[in-house]
Amino acid sequence: MPETRKEPFFTRNRSFYRALFTMLITLALQNLIAYSVNMTDNIMLGSYSQPALSGAAAVNQIFFIVQQLALGIGDGLVILAAQYWGEGRVSPIRRLTGTAMKFGVLCSVIIIALCMLMPARLLGIFTRDAAIIAEGTSYLSIIQFTFLFFIMTQVLMAALRSVEVVKISFYISIVSLVVNVGINYTLIFGRFGMPELGVRGAAIGTLAARILEFVIILIYVLRIDKRLKLFSERFLKRDAALTKDYFRTEVPILLSSLLWAVSVPMQTAILGHLSSDAIAANSVATTFYQYLKVIVQAMSAASAVMIGRAIGIGKMERIRSDARTLAVIDVIIGLILGLLLFALRGPLLSLYRIDDSALQLADRLIVIMSVVMVGMSYQMPVSFGIIRGGGDARFTMIMNMISTWAIVMPLSFLAAFVWKWPVPFVVMAIQSDQIFKGLPTFIRFRSYKWIRKLTR
Repeated sequence: MPETRKEPFFTRNRSFYRALFTMLITLALQNLIAYSVNMTDNIMLGSYSQPALSGAAAVNQIFFIVQQLALGIGDGLVILAAQYWGEGRVSPIRRLTGTAMKFGVLCSVIIIALCMLMPARLLGIFTRDAAIIAEGTSYLSIIQFTFLFFIMTQVLMAALRSVEVVKISFYISIVSLVVNVGINYTLIFGRFGMPELGVRGAAIGTLAARILEFVIILIYVLRIDKRLKLFSERFLKRDAALTKDYFRTEVPILLSSLLWAVSVPMQTAILGHLSSDAIAANSVATTFYQYLKVIVQAMSAASAVMIGRAIGIGKMERIRSDARTLAVIDVIIGLILGLLLFALRGPLLSLYRIDDSALQLADRLIVIMSVVMVGMSYQMPVSFGIIRGGGDARFTMIMNMISTWAIVMPLSFLAAFVWKWPVPFVVMAIQSDQIFKGLPTFIRFRSYKWIRKLTR
């Protein structure tokens, strides 16, 4: 794409850094608090019993697929909507939001139906332990109803994020965390005269939090928001042209998200079929890893909005230097997070009451995750934030398909069941996609062929 002038390697625009770090910090805090809703279940159930912890962990693999589905639906919306926002056109954003909302509700209804019809069969994918399946089935019978509220909330948050409204998400997360912690403490352990419900108490707390999140975001969109004004027109009315645009962008994003989301529970299932210690240790280690990973996800989300908005505005001479600046910041963030995870593994592990063998294994897995964090912190924001946010969703889909399904999954299966490697080496095989994704991401990024105008 032709440049109107030679741009510096790093952007010198102060408004870029101000907008980036404002959005990054807000989204990171929101993600950290939102993830704490799941973290609360994990820690409290870990203090309650190991079968309860492992059962909830198995169900969380299903929720992970739902989460990636919701993020994929929202990302497809943001990529298009951010470019329209850069052009100063809000009406198409409203209609795109309606399309994403209808699609999200349909997907959530299908998933809930599957969970109701075959809960034990779904959980059997991740573990053969009857006690874990029993606890997981009890947890899933309630938690499945959170899927609808979660997806609808994520669609509305994505719509607001595309017009650079992010603070409401942070406030919602704080309220949700407080409610979830309070109900969990009361119902898991039977405090204040309430019944001791164990894993079902944790599920009730999460359901209450998800419903509250949706109610708050709906009230905000209806009564307070001044940018999107979603209900100022019939946003659910079908627009054939915009629906076509949305699904042209959404299909590769959704395929990429789902293929990756399905692979993660399958990788967990590989560990779950090795030993009960392996699934407990992996649950603990990945919980901390995911806790810091939300900062990287915030960077991806912020990058997508900023790059999309810049393309919409038409400032092509700045896009390359902005993108290079973002990529370098990604590496710095990765190094900080990797060191932080390594340094805090001792205090974090002390929160759990699990077998000594599982605890020692979790410590080794966290060391591996600390290294993985650095690679992931580069490739995810660059591929999902910059490249996909710039309009090239097809590259991410192809890269995920090849690296995950042609390399990592076969390697992980062979390591676990054919070569019978120790659990830490199996985890290294499972996490090796960060190596395979890094190089093609860098090459595609430096080509700048991902800069594409998507608006009509």
